[in-house]
Amino acid sequence: MERGVNPELGLAILRIVLGVIFIAHGAPSVFGGMEGTTEFMRSLGIPLPLVAAWAISLLEFLGGISLIAGFLVTPVALLLIVHMMMGIILVHAERGFYVMGPNANGGIEFSLLLAASLLMLVFGGPGLAAMDARKQG
Repeated sequence: MERGVNPELGLAILRIVLGVIFIAHGAPSVFGGMEGTTEFMRSLGIPLPLVAAWAISLLEFLGGISLIAGFLVTPVALLLIVHMMMGIILVHAERGFYVMGPNANGGIEFSLLLAASLLMLVFGGPGLAAMDARKQG
């Protein structure tokens, strides 16, 4: 089976783009918007909503930085997959599939894509220019 032109470059691009997305989602809470995130956790019935808000926001922000650096890619990706799956179960599933468009209301589509992309890093490795020194092949 022939692989793509440069799968290691593709994995690196995927890893970096995912890192940027997660930083963009975590940074607003980490740097001054924790009240809204805490209230959202409370509305879902999450115990200790302030602790949960900080944990999730730091996971997104620091996890995004870790992905960009290519550091601890597999454990960070697995934690973020769990986060995405919980979001699908607790928030998005009842809203259907589509995030946007006619009759769409924030469904599972985006979270599912993020989880699948993170799973690609788990199975494919971090790609080029990663701090992780694991052997790929």
